[in-house]
Amino acid sequence: MGVRLLDEHERRVVALDSEAPAASPPRPSPLRPARRRGRRWVRPLAIALIALGSLALADAVVTLVWQEPFSALYAKLRQDHLRGELRAEERALPTAVEQRALASLTSERARVAFLASALQRRAHSGSPVGRIRIPRIGANFVVVSGTSTAALQSGPGIYPETSFPGAGPTTAIAGHRTTYLAPFRHIDALRAGDRIQLEMPYAHFTYAVTSTAVVPPTAVRLAEADWGYPRLVLSACTPLFSAEKRILVFARLRRADAAGAQIARGSARDQRAAPPAPRRVSPAVLKSV
Repeated sequence: MGVRLLDEHERRVVALDSEAPAASPPRPSPLRPARRRGRRWVRPLAIALIALGSLALADAVVTLVWQEPFSALYAKLRQDHLRGELRAEERALPTAVEQRALASLTSERARVAFLASALQRRAHSGSPVGRIRIPRIGANFVVVSGTSTAALQSGPGIYPETSFPGAGPTTAIAGHRTTYLAPFRHIDALRAGDRIQLEMPYAHFTYAVTSTAVVPPTAVRLAEADWGYPRLVLSACTPLFSAEKRILVFARLRRADAAGAQIARGSARDQRAAPPAPRRVSPAVLKSV
């Protein structure tokens, strides 16, 4: 609908349209395509962040209930590899020098001590040297030499400041409780009388738990002290998920049985060198004589 006005000076009619002219369509902004491309990444990014968060939460729950899964997988692969190396060590015969030294030793205990010292001298950090079995907590792991960070990632490790079983009064072994298969996670459940078995290439040792103690890290030297009898000490951080203190489990040696190809070679040599046992003569034969 329009409005007509009369221009008196020009004597003409001016028509005004009440409706505004249609606006021209807006030109597309050059920034809109870039914004749309940016929005395309929002959804995948949000999904990825949610997935990562869920994974982190799952890892925390599994670590809390069981152990840290990623380091456990690494340690599992390392343990499988170390078992093969340990079997080779168990089947290995003494060197020529060791054979001559063993031939001069008159007792099985002396041969065990000699082979224990020889293994400790040639073992390098992280190399397999034996097995530890703790029936009470279901532990069964290859033991390595040393307690460095890299060594303990493969399994429980013997303190280099202590002796291998059979070579000295004290053997101390450290292990993780939450990472790298957590071999000592439940050693706090051990009680007096529980058995701990150490299977070395030259002998098998059985220990009985005598006591436990929780000490500051600075007091871990208790694990290395000589108490006058053969003993084993297990060491780990405590409480769980903390390195604030150390838990020590003390055990006393109850039995040692020589084993392995190295001891067998020495025993066979002793039997060949030993004079034949005298024949027993029955009373009937003596009477007739």
